[in-house]
Amino acid sequence: MNYYQYASNYVEGVDRTFFFIFGVSIFFLIGITFVMLLFVRKYRRSKHPQAVQVKENKWIEITWTGIPLILVMFMFYYGYIAYNPMRNAPPDSIVVKTIAKMWEWNFEYTNGKQSKELVVPINKPIKCNLVSLDVIHGFFVPAFRVKEDVVPGKNNSAWFIPKELGEYEIMCTAYCGLKHSFMESKVIVVTEDRFKKWLDSLPENKVEPEGLTLIKNNACTGCHSLDGTKGIAPTFNKLYGSKVIVLNEEGVEKEVDADEFYLNQSIIGPDIKVVKGYKGGIMRSYKGTISKENIKKIIEYLKTLK
Repeated sequence: MNYYQYASNYVEGVDRTFFFIFGVSIFFLIGITFVMLLFVRKYRRSKHPQAVQVKENKWIEITWTGIPLILVMFMFYYGYIAYNPMRNAPPDSIVVKTIAKMWEWNFEYTNGKQSKELVVPINKPIKCNLVSLDVIHGFFVPAFRVKEDVVPGKNNSAWFIPKELGEYEIMCTAYCGLKHSFMESKVIVVTEDRFKKWLDSLPENKVEPEGLTLIKNNACTGCHSLDGTKGIAPTFNKLYGSKVIVLNEEGVEKEVDADEFYLNQSIIGPDIKVVKGYKGGIMRSYKGTISKENIKKIIEYLKTLK
């Protein structure tokens, strides 16, 4: 994939701004370095052992103030005309709810169907409403020159018009935990007919247990696996009813039953009893965040993981 092709409507404006600023920076880097070396040679101590007071020169001061000011205003202008369109999505945009969580992307279309990849029709405006279920993420499509933070509780969005058929990387630009570097997906640009067929072929979303939905929405699966896979926190698989070796707040080792009381306590006070072999201080308390009723639903779901 050639990142210098016009893959989206932003590429030309963003690249023009970048190369202008980059060119000005290189010009001054070379120019200032050259003048510095010239002055070092011309005014070295061996030629001028006696220091001389140099009087002010208003025209030089006006010049070295005025020229950078003009250049900075040009930089601002080019940046503004490239940035401003990014904030105003067309009213006929295809809206896709873009859900970020540790460590994956999900894309929900207006018909309620979801996909792990962002499939879009070519030459149509796409508006991504960005939602985070846990921490700060960064929605970044390098080929499209699109980047926007995905902040919990904040209604951010990004929009673009894909101009070329193909597949383009989606990456997370905010360090979001252990598997941050694996948080990748793709934008797949297809023809409009193919997009409609693909959207119709997506399976209907299965109704999942409320407890599982709560676990996902509170980013529990970012650390706790559901299938027994070892992670940075104990797996939920076959947890309920098992014997667990824990360390209390004083570091005393003790065997406890993973019953309703233990699971409830682990949700609202995760550092009271830390499972041996795992670090404390990683999980936050969900006291006041998850209601007692929803904690019961989570525990009821954990009972089914046998």
